[in-house]
Amino acid sequence: MNLTSEGSDPNSDLIFVNFNQDCSSLAVGTKKGYKLFSLSAIEKLDKIYEQDNEDICIVERLFSSSLVAVVSLTSPRKLKVCHFKKGTEICNYSYSNSILAVKLNRLRLIVCLEESLYIHNIRDMKVLHTIRDTPPNPVGLCALSINNDNSYLAYPGSNQIGEVQIFDTVNLSMLQASMNYSWLITAYSQRAVTMIPAHDNPLAAMSFSSHGEMIATASEKGTVIRVFKVPDGCKIFEFRRGVKRCVQISCLAFSTDGLYLCSSSNTETVHIFKLENTKDKPQEESHGWMDYLSQAVKSSATYLPSQVSDMLKQGRALATARLPNSGLKNICALSMIQKMPRLLVASQDGFLYIYNMDPVEGGECTLLKQHKLDGSLECIQNEESSVHHDGPLVQPGGVASYANTVRQHDDGSPDSSPGKHLPLTPEWGAESFANVLRRAGGPQGALFTPSDVVGDHNSVEVMDGNVHRYMKHHPGADPMHHGNLGDRATGNNPLTNDLERLRLDDDNEFPPMTHKND
Repeated sequence: MNLTSEGSDPNSDLIFVNFNQDCSSLAVGTKKGYKLFSLSAIEKLDKIYEQDNEDICIVERLFSSSLVAVVSLTSPRKLKVCHFKKGTEICNYSYSNSILAVKLNRLRLIVCLEESLYIHNIRDMKVLHTIRDTPPNPVGLCALSINNDNSYLAYPGSNQIGEVQIFDTVNLSMLQASMNYSWLITAYSQRAVTMIPAHDNPLAAMSFSSHGEMIATASEKGTVIRVFKVPDGCKIFEFRRGVKRCVQISCLAFSTDGLYLCSSSNTETVHIFKLENTKDKPQEESHGWMDYLSQAVKSSATYLPSQVSDMLKQGRALATARLPNSGLKNICALSMIQKMPRLLVASQDGFLYIYNMDPVEGGECTLLKQHKLDGSLECIQNEESSVHHDGPLVQPGGVASYANTVRQHDDGSPDSSPGKHLPLTPEWGAESFANVLRRAGGPQGALFTPSDVVGDHNSVEVMDGNVHRYMKHHPGADPMHHGNLGDRATGNNPLTNDLERLRLDDDNEFPPMTHKND
């Protein structure tokens, strides 16, 4: 989330905030520098690193490694790639225009300008390919899949309608799919250009699933969110966020297993959708006149106008979360923290909000903590904690979800009054997110394994009853490869020969730089 286009707030130093690829850390850019925080626990933000000598408008960390890409407000056309733990600058590149966005995965680094995109090989930082003359993209909207096997780049194909172009960053070509009602294929520079006409209005947000097999899109109208299958381009889900006009969706994010999708906008509500087909849902018996009315309307959908029938087929949010303010830009993410699914929202107001999510029943998400993005110790937390706080909770009516309240009443528990936090059962504390999802009847989703991640991992303390479990993964890595040098982007790389021989060091640092450019 880049706030340079939102206007300068004299009372705030915040310029940029973003989660890394697996939501294990948070990067915050300010007028004084940048900070990296660990997201391994909800109690506090553990500061990993702080740099305070220049104003940073973009900072992107590669998973849990020590590689960061930074851009400053004073030099908006210059990208610096650094090893923050060793305090070294690996290389820097200058471009013809201001850098609007930077995306990373384990194979590629993407630099987005207003009318061009540069694809770098992340192993040696050489420019492999340049996509020129793209439609004007003043906000730098683009998405990069984090999966090595499906390393796709998506960017707007038009600034008039919501077309999505998908580029294969490994084979350096546009994806080609069979012609159907939702795909347009034309010839361009002897390559097949594939566009997904996702919306009638220009794109506002898009995001790949962690496996790179789905892409979610939203338009500037902000009422409908669509999910397409990659690479064949079939529309597999459609959700209605709401009916309000002038809603600006600022972020879309999948859960790691691809079973959930969250959406945040300039309203005070964050939506979470469950990616399941209607035929996969268990049939429930009708218990009231509303159920009968709903079934009657659905059965008569074939006789209704297409716009009405399409609206009836659109999915609704499984869960929602309430923010204290509206009209502000924010980003959201779904992550597993301490063995439980959490919703994370970083807002322009300078706070990170952490919510508990019920993946089975959904409903209103419970606010657990909110932390200041500057890393100060001031935070607001729920009533379960004995630590005093000055400000009220975002949900003053109570932190218990509707599902947990009903569950407590069914169990005959006397302590289930609204306004008091209802603790989760030991069964939930011992189950993994995957098992909880399987119990919900959803499709099987493969979570990331430790071997999927390059770099060192923070130790995560997991509470399971009275037992503390510490997990620390140190996966290996293959030797680095490099490609051909592109054009236009000029790099200050006096140590290219050393870069080409780089390998992971004994501490699994990436890249293991021991030298510094002049």
